Amino acid sequence: MGLDVRYNNITDDGATHLADLLKEDTALCSLDLMCNDIQTHGAEVLAKSLKHNHALVSLRMTGNKIGRAAMHFASMLQTNSTLQELDLSDCDLDTQSVIAFAIVLNNNKSLRSVNTSRPLLFSQQEECTVHMSRMLVMNQTLTELHLGKMGMTDIGVERLSEGLRVNHSLRYLDLRCNRVTRNGARCLAEVLKQNAVLEIVDLSSNRIEDDGAVWLSEAVSWPTCGLKALSITSNNIGSVGLVTLAQAMKISRTLTHIYIWGNCLEEPVCQAFRELMTGGRLAAEQTDVSVYEVDGRLHLAEVFHGLRRHYYWTPSYGRDGCPATNAALALTADTKSHNSNSLA
Repeated sequence: MGLDVRYNNITDDGATHLADLLKEDTALCSLDLMCNDIQTHGAEVLAKSLKHNHALVSLRMTGNKIGRAAMHFASMLQTNSTLQELDLSDCDLDTQSVIAFAIVLNNNKSLRSVNTSRPLLFSQQEECTVHMSRMLVMNQTLTELHLGKMGMTDIGVERLSEGLRVNHSLRYLDLRCNRVTRNGARCLAEVLKQNAVLEIVDLSSNRIEDDGAVWLSEAVSWPTCGLKALSITSNNIGSVGLVTLAQAMKISRTLTHIYIWGNCLEEPVCQAFRELMTGGRLAAEQTDVSVYEVDGRLHLAEVFHGLRRHYYWTPSYGRDGCPATNAALALTADTKSHNSNSLA
């Protein structure tokens, strides 16, 4: 049984009543509290109630400005062995809170998906990324990690890659809206060559440019690469990078979903993606562009598919879902059970 009360005005008072419910109710398995003006006190009582709860599997706190109260959720994860999905994106987490989550996940074996995107980090030392990398070395059960809007640079990606190389469980890595350039893309490409488990990579709204796309193309073509979905929207990629990716997709045995809108979509790119779609290699619902022709010239139009999650400042397209579910690219139940063969 699930309870969805997004976009209301529950506040800390309502959160206190829900905390009482969580202490007693053994049937509630998912709770979505997105954008409810819950702050420090409400978050604290909710987190403490989950220390005694053995039913809740999914909790979404997106958009509630809980700040350092996130430390109570980290503490809760030391004893809670039921929760599998926790979304604390856009909750104004500070550096200490993100690091605390990384440390707790060294030992927590139940959590499968965690989202700490858009914390309030003021340091340029990439401490959070370093701790996340160390966590990936120790944790071999986490399948989905969202680190968007963290100000991560190429140095951070290099550190994160150290953990990704030895991790054998993570399937979905979200690095959108960071400061990753061609060098960071090269680090990820080397990981993809070695890590056959990683299936979904979101690099949307970075700046990998043509060189980065070429590095990723080489990885996609690699026999041991298991990548199924790649989002590189808004990365200042031109014809060279996008055409190379299209060619790599013809070689890849696994890549089925690719998202490219927001780059330089010139006619060679239009031609390359038309060939993919008309040839049956790329299904219309598995990309975010469609081809059309005007006066003998090919163009690409945006369609609302992609690795777009439900955030409160964006509209919803496609089916709605839980914290670990995408708007248009949903992981199947098999993926959640670590045995996926396809993306829906």
